[in-house]
Amino acid sequence: MEFSQEENNKIPLSRFESMLKTNNVLFFDSNEFENIIHHYLNQGKVALAKKAIKLGLEQHPTSVNLKLFKTEVFIFENELDKANNLLDQLYVLEPSNEEIYIQKANVLSKENNHQKAINVLKKALTLTDDAADLYSLIGMEYLFLDQFENARDHFMKCLEADPEDYSALYNVIYCFDFLEQSDEAIDYLNLYLETNPYCEVAWHQLGKQYASLKEYEKALRAFDFAIISDDTFVGAYIEKGRVLERLKRFNEAIENYTITLTLEDPTSFALLRIANCYEKLGEKKLAVQYYFKTVHEDPLLDKGWIAITKFYCKLKNYQKALYYINKAINLDMENVNYWKLYAKINYRLNFLEEAEIGYKRAIELGNYELDTWLQRSDLLKMLGEPEAATFNLLQAGQFYPENAEIEFRLAGLYFSLLEFEKSSYHLNNAMRFDADQIIILEELFPDIYQSIEVKNLLKKR
Repeated sequence: MEFSQEENNKIPLSRFESMLKTNNVLFFDSNEFENIIHHYLNQGKVALAKKAIKLGLEQHPTSVNLKLFKTEVFIFENELDKANNLLDQLYVLEPSNEEIYIQKANVLSKENNHQKAINVLKKALTLTDDAADLYSLIGMEYLFLDQFENARDHFMKCLEADPEDYSALYNVIYCFDFLEQSDEAIDYLNLYLETNPYCEVAWHQLGKQYASLKEYEKALRAFDFAIISDDTFVGAYIEKGRVLERLKRFNEAIENYTITLTLEDPTSFALLRIANCYEKLGEKKLAVQYYFKTVHEDPLLDKGWIAITKFYCKLKNYQKALYYINKAINLDMENVNYWKLYAKINYRLNFLEEAEIGYKRAIELGNYELDTWLQRSDLLKMLGEPEAATFNLLQAGQFYPENAEIEFRLAGLYFSLLEFEKSSYHLNNAMRFDADQIIILEELFPDIYQSIEVKNLLKKR
């Protein structure tokens, strides 16, 4: 039983906490102890819950319910042997107590014995008049086993027993999504809504299913019904805004995102979407204003800094773009996307050394995209560092073997280093992998491409 917040039910909790402060031992009946322990566990105050359990069992040593709380704490603290031993003792005392089976299943689940946990929970089903929670627990165990159809079916049974268990509803849809059964999910939600027509969660989920199928008008109607059911449901306004964006109805999208700002503290996501909509509408001043609000609201949101940087790049105002990407990097020097943007902007400004540093940092942080390797090697060549460019490409070749773009570059670089044997080797590789890419050699190494040595090598093929 959950601890009530009514004033008369607060008295046992106040008395208990007063007792802890004064060390005066007061008497509580077992139900009061149960409420106190439940309250502390819900609050995550395990140490206080353990004190209440200890004192409770000193005053009521035969209470099975208090001992079950003790097993719950054992399980939470991964003392599974102790939990098992106590559960075995309790089973002898009350073999038809469903909670004993539930805690036993919790132990088995912690030990990764999920099928055995399911078997135990199914035994508990035969002992209970309230099956909803048990169906939900069985569903979770099937999820651990990646048996999504069985999980889905048990969450459905949970909803049949308790139609307002929205966590079970979310889990049903999660299973449908994993099984890529959008049509079946839509059928199920429509059937559920026939008996629960004002369930905002179901309307919201139905809208998301329609949106995933690009049935945007149906999605909008579903989100409207979610809002009618609960006009403070932020998620419905957000999803409706996203659909309106896809339909290029940017002013209406802004209206929905703006409503969310009045319902709860402004979120960086909503502010960013509003900024994006204003940018699409050509309202540059308002777009910048909301981009600023986005990064002010959440300075660590990389999407905000990237959006404002790209905004200035589109305006070809690379100095301002560089200013904002530098601010972003100062906040998070481990963000690969920041460094790649930093490199591209510096290249636009003809700051080649800084651009090379940007790509180098991106690689050091684990960005091994082919374009990153190639851009860095081209910059090193332009900076007069052919040896470093060659080493960079040899590293890239470990991730992208048999890649003509890498091989043609290596051929050109080795030729410029007068290492003709290696140049010939890589040129032959490049022609074998993709001869059409020879334009790389022509564009990046025009003098070498026109050289007699290369012409002779190509004739031999």
